[in-house]
Amino acid sequence: MSGFVEACLSLARDLFPLIWSGVIIGCLYALGALGLVMIYKSSKVVNFSHGNVAGFAAFLVYGFSSGVLLELSWGSAVLLAIISVIIIAFMTYAIISPLVFSSDLTATIGTLGIGLIAQGATLLIFGADIVSLDLPVPRFSMSVLGLRMTGYDLTVLSVAIVTIGALFFVIDYTKLGIAFRAISQNPFAAEVCGLNLRSIHFFAWIVAAVLGVVGALLIVPTTFLSVTTVATFMLQAFAAAVIGGFASLPGSLVGGLLIGILMNLFTFYVSPEFSSTFLLGVILLALNLFPSGILEKVGGSRV
Repeated sequence: MSGFVEACLSLARDLFPLIWSGVIIGCLYALGALGLVMIYKSSKVVNFSHGNVAGFAAFLVYGFSSGVLLELSWGSAVLLAIISVIIIAFMTYAIISPLVFSSDLTATIGTLGIGLIAQGATLLIFGADIVSLDLPVPRFSMSVLGLRMTGYDLTVLSVAIVTIGALFFVIDYTKLGIAFRAISQNPFAAEVCGLNLRSIHFFAWIVAAVLGVVGALLIVPTTFLSVTTVATFMLQAFAAAVIGGFASLPGSLVGGLLIGILMNLFTFYVSPEFSSTFLLGVILLALNLFPSGILEKVGGSRV
């Protein structure tokens, strides 16, 4: 009996730190999922180039700050990378916009080509080497109710809250956000009322690109930067969007947190080797149980 109690206590000691770290990583998955959902809600296109473009932006920050391309401060490198990725988003939509208005499926396939171009550009400019990209965050740790919190954890949480809060404020309380919601609900009626579909599409693509950069820069310090690092991270973000529903921005937040926690628990208690298989299983299960997203299943959908 005492052995069983000790096992339960050991499980609890491991469980809460795993949930906490899952919440932190889940915030990053939510950022990536929000970018995917923003584009899908406005133009009904699943942007499969999201991960590769964000990875290219992370490499630009590395190149601009390390002397490979330029030798700028970290803040200036990030700003220049964001400007670059906004231009890339603008060009991407300009290329596929004729496809968006003719066939959603064709436009989605077109994003695969854009992703391959971004990956090829990364390889051409920076090569296939693995590099390190540090995040300038306070390096400290503290214990709160038995949980170890680091400067990185609090930075991720703060940036995610500010970024997501700002996005929802724009969508809920500005004319641009109202136009985005109108087009998401009924693009034909919105266009009849005088709204410019292409301008709102541009807005969604640009916001998604910026969210991808933020998520990429925050995830890289936990691992390393390679051509596939951010694209792999975006696979988890895609799963978060599937669970939350591609028609729900709040669902992306819930999906991101669930994926972060579930992946952490599976990796620790089962095996990290089968984490990709587990993730694909979660996607298939979510599509069968919650085809329109978990929030719509529980309590109705919300923009």
